[in-house]
Amino acid sequence: MRSFQTPSRAHSFNAAAAQYAAYRPSYPPALFDALERLAGRPLARARVVDVGAGTGIATALLAERGANVLAVEPGDGMADQFRRTLPHIPLVRGNGDALPLADDSADFITYAQAWHWTDQGRSVPEALRVLRPGGALALWWNGQDHLDPEAPWLGEQAIRIARFLGTDDQAHRAADHASNQVGDLTTALAFHRDRLHWSRRVPLDTHLANLATHSAFLVLDDRHTSAFFAQERAQLLKVFPDAVVEERYVVDLLVATP
Repeated sequence: MRSFQTPSRAHSFNAAAAQYAAYRPSYPPALFDALERLAGRPLARARVVDVGAGTGIATALLAERGANVLAVEPGDGMADQFRRTLPHIPLVRGNGDALPLADDSADFITYAQAWHWTDQGRSVPEALRVLRPGGALALWWNGQDHLDPEAPWLGEQAIRIARFLGTDDQAHRAADHASNQVGDLTTALAFHRDRLHWSRRVPLDTHLANLATHSAFLVLDDRHTSAFFAQERAQLLKVFPDAVVEERYVVDLLVATP
């Protein structure tokens, strides 16, 4: 099963790496508690390969848990930003379809927001090759919780975004929660799954800047998107007149221990 994303979208992040690092949300500590529980082993002192590491948002948190982390990142812009942010963590250039790593060399292989960019026909065998016996493959996606009944504005925003992008709302949600694209992978690996809800309060302009770092917007012309974000700002000020937005997220975590 191939990635549902286009190459231009996959590479679009490189020109916006600094904005990605500044505005994308992090992950709650409970995510890593759940990862250790589902993997049946601690991150501390484990050899972790974080694939598609981007600017290092997840990599830094894995290192804070005491893991010995090696980052793998294909993009020039993202890799440059990673090295500026985390110069003490080793990074190699590559991707999940052809990991530049030795056999049986990792206790964990992690993909934060990155698995859907791979060709699963290649990335699954590569993960199995690099994992040590008893190791774990962990995939997770941080998406805004459009179905949260306490935050109806998120669902309304999703409809506006889908209308602007020329997709239907269901397709937009599937793209935001890319774990829906795992599909046939479960026939090769048995995954355990957890879902974690969390939130953060950010200035309205930070919320909009975060949206602008998503690939669906990055591939569009700035003049085309600026009008949308101006309109979106006006809509959200009706909900958040103090210009502080409570973003609600759900993290989908899948862990296999082949």
